[in-house]
Amino acid sequence: MPTLHGVNASPFVRKVRVALAEKGIQYDLVPVLPFGVSDEFRAISPLGKIPVYQEGEFTLPDSSCILLYLERTYPEPRLLPEDPRELGRALFLEEYGDTRLTEVLLPAFANRIVRAKIFKQEADEAEVKAALDAAPSVFDYLEQQLEGREFLAGGQFSVADIGMASPFVNFAHAGEGPDAARWPKLAAWLDRVLSRPSFKACVEEEKASLAALG
Repeated sequence: MPTLHGVNASPFVRKVRVALAEKGIQYDLVPVLPFGVSDEFRAISPLGKIPVYQEGEFTLPDSSCILLYLERTYPEPRLLPEDPRELGRALFLEEYGDTRLTEVLLPAFANRIVRAKIFKQEADEAEVKAALDAAPSVFDYLEQQLEGREFLAGGQFSVADIGMASPFVNFAHAGEGPDAARWPKLAAWLDRVLSRPSFKACVEEEKASLAALG
């Protein structure tokens, strides 16, 4: 059985868990916190980051690389569009979710959950506010990308939706979310994606874990 190394509240680990669930792949989750990782973990993750996917002696770090590997190895159901232009679009939007969107949304989670609840330190709300002030321009962009689309690329649920929705879960854990009145397409898409069983299972598990932190 494959093994996934990482923790359940990481947006990047969540990406892989959702893809595995969509494809019906059973796996073991081995908890690894992305802080002060061991030399043994760095041997399979040279950047010291999570997640890492493992099948026997084969190991692969980085959520985007793992999703591409899973698509080639377990092709059904498809999580990448067949059309070349829509494929390119899906891969870019996945990258946008991993980078710019995460950059804007994660400070709320990092401060209010990781810093305050895990490390028992005071949250830096000034840092949170700075990130929230940048959010409207990102939400405007996503609202435009969803014009006339149920999903972000190829007329199907894809890696673009997985990569873009995952940071929003952390945002919600921190008590934040896009205003449905201002960004109706974004809010409706987010509800549609997060209502999928693959996402719901992860989110409910994470909520239970976070509630235990007090």
